[in-house]
Amino acid sequence: MMPVVQLLRAASKHAGNRPPRCVVQTTSAAHGVRTHASSCTDSDKPKVLITGGLGQLGVGLATSLRRRFGKFNVILSDIRKPPNHVYKNGPFIFSDILDYKNLRQIVVNNNISWLVHYSAVLSAVGEHNVALAKEVNITGFHNILDIATEHGLRVFVPSTISALGPSSPKDPTPDLCVQRPRTIYGVSKVHAELMVFSSHYQYYHQRYGLDFRCLRYPGIISADSQPGGGTTDYAVQIFHAAVKSGQFECNLRSDTRLPMMYIDDCIRATMEFLEAPEDALVSRTYNINAMSFTPQDLTREIQKVLSDFKVTYNVDPVRQAIADGWPKALEDSAARQDWGWRHEYNLPELVQTMLTHITLGNKLASAF
Repeated sequence: MMPVVQLLRAASKHAGNRPPRCVVQTTSAAHGVRTHASSCTDSDKPKVLITGGLGQLGVGLATSLRRRFGKFNVILSDIRKPPNHVYKNGPFIFSDILDYKNLRQIVVNNNISWLVHYSAVLSAVGEHNVALAKEVNITGFHNILDIATEHGLRVFVPSTISALGPSSPKDPTPDLCVQRPRTIYGVSKVHAELMVFSSHYQYYHQRYGLDFRCLRYPGIISADSQPGGGTTDYAVQIFHAAVKSGQFECNLRSDTRLPMMYIDDCIRATMEFLEAPEDALVSRTYNINAMSFTPQDLTREIQKVLSDFKVTYNVDPVRQAIADGWPKALEDSAARQDWGWRHEYNLPELVQTMLTHITLGNKLASAF
C-alpha cells in the first residue's frame, strides 16, 4: 500500500498545488549577468511562513518578501513576543516548531506554500545546552520536514559553515566535501543536508518530489539585530563597541580567518535562490561566499575611520575551538553559475555601512 504521505503528495501534484513559480528575467548587473524572478501576478503569489522569525535574518527577509509578494502574504512566527514595529509591519503569530499539531494548523489555515525555517539553537549556545539544541535543531527540523512532505511545500532551511569541520578543505571549502563538525549545531545541519539536500542523497527530494532548498551561509553581519549565540558574533559586537566606547575585547584570536557576509547580501541571495527555477538547480545545497577576514583585519579597517579604536584579546576556548574547525572561505562557483549569485559588499563597504547605521541609530535613539 502506498504510504499516506506519498498519496497526499501525488494528489497535490495532480491538483497543480505546487508552489507558484514567477517569470524569470535576465538583467545586466555590475558584476555581469544576473537572473532574478520578476514580480508575480496576484494569482501566483506564494503564502510564506518564516519560523524563528525574530532572529538575525527573519525580519529582514520578511521585509523583502513582503515588498515582492505583499504585506499579508508573509507571516513571521516565533516563540517570543516581538517588538511593536514587527506587529505593525505585517502578520505575526506564535509558533513553536516542537508543537507539531499547532504548526500543521498554521500551514493549513493560512494556505502556506513556502516555508522558511530559521528556528535554531546556534553553535556556542548549543554547546552549553546540547539537549535543547538536539530538540530544537533535529526534532523541530523533522516536524518541518514531515509537514512540508504532507502539504507539498517549497522549503528553505539554511545550513552554515558550522556543518563543516577540521577535516573539511578550508581555503576554499567546496560544496561537496568531507563534513565532520565539532558542534551539535553543526551535526544537526549535516543531518538536514543528508536528509534532503545533498547532491548525492537528496532523499526527500528524490523520494517525495519535495522542492527543498539550502544555502550554506557564512557568518552574517547586521547592525539591526543583537548577537544570538554564534561563534562569529564578535564581528557584530565589535562595531557597536567601536561606536559606543572605542574599545573592544575579542573572544577569538587575532588571526582567526572566517568567511563573512553583510546581511543585505545574505537576504538577497536567499530571495534569488527561493525564486530560482527548480530546473536550474543542479544541487539542493549551495555555498555562498562574500569576504573572509580576521579580527585583526577588521580592526584595521575600522581604525581607518575611528583611529583611536582599541582591541584586546581574551580568547574563549570553546568558541576558538569551534572557529578553528571552520573554513577560511567558501567556494561558491556553482551558485554563481547555476542561479546567478553575486555578492556586493566587501570589507571596506561592510565597515562603512555598519558604522554609519550604528552611529545613525544611536543618534536617533538619543533624540527620543
